[in-house]
Amino acid sequence: MKLAIMGLGIMGERLLRAALTHPATEVVAVWDPAPEAAARLACIAPGLALAPDAAAAIAAAEAVYVASPPASHIAHGRAILEAGRALFLEKPLASDLAAARAFVAWAKGRRAAVNFPMASSPATAQLLRWLPEIGPLRAIEISCAFAAWPRAWQRAAASWLARRAEGGFTREVASHFLFLAQRAGGPLRLIEGSADHPPGEGSETAARARLLAGEVHVRFEGRVGGTEREETNETRLIGAAGEIRLRDWSYAERLGPDGLWHAAPDALPNPAMRPITLAGQLDKLAALTRGEATTLATLEEALAVQEAVEGILAGTQPRGASSA
Repeated sequence: MKLAIMGLGIMGERLLRAALTHPATEVVAVWDPAPEAAARLACIAPGLALAPDAAAAIAAAEAVYVASPPASHIAHGRAILEAGRALFLEKPLASDLAAARAFVAWAKGRRAAVNFPMASSPATAQLLRWLPEIGPLRAIEISCAFAAWPRAWQRAAASWLARRAEGGFTREVASHFLFLAQRAGGPLRLIEGSADHPPGEGSETAARARLLAGEVHVRFEGRVGGTEREETNETRLIGAAGEIRLRDWSYAERLGPDGLWHAAPDALPNPAMRPITLAGQLDKLAALTRGEATTLATLEEALAVQEAVEGILAGTQPRGASSA
């Protein structure tokens, strides 16, 4: 697979590093309009020159990963698909929900997927293997908390990650766990949600929601503050005969008869799990590029997650409820 990467921020750099050691991938182009991008690329891949523009990156590749800010996703995605290349799009699909809906309808049947890494996470795979053992799924509970937002390692992208228009933890983090809930329970639908925003244009400081994943009830709560750790998160799947959970991104755990949580034998901390997960994503992207079926997140799955997220941030109420 000849791969181009558009956007050399945090996510672009992560996939680039994974792709440079992936046996089925040749990185043929990287493009980012930021003045400092060339120097960053030279440090990561000295033999790879920055492409002069987006069109050159697309022309050189068979598949293109778009890791630019959300407002640019649709334009890049259309150009890539119109050129006959496979598209691997960072989430969310767009900064505008109507544009995202139109894009998904237009792109139907084309080679396109969205980078929800849980589609290849060993921890997620373990949870889904355990799922039949806990009986019919009754509920899913999602919680996340952050000492500050953006997180320390995201500060370079704070110009948009900290803003209400495109950023916030609900879009950037909770969306991953909502995707997991959808994979476990079924199509995602928001019942009601709300978010607290500071004065001005800052992103949310708290959010909560009730949703359905298929017929399974889902509850979500997130906040900035209330934890001394940089970040904590938990997605708990509650069945008729037991409970399992994903903790801190990478720990698949089962609730034992002793009332304690027990991790899967091969559980790893997220920094160690991430390269394995990204290699799995690249395996599947190579298959998608060849026209094969994969378990990468589809555009339709990503749109369902985005519909829920934007509904939460907008303060969606149950039908018939008063806004007073």
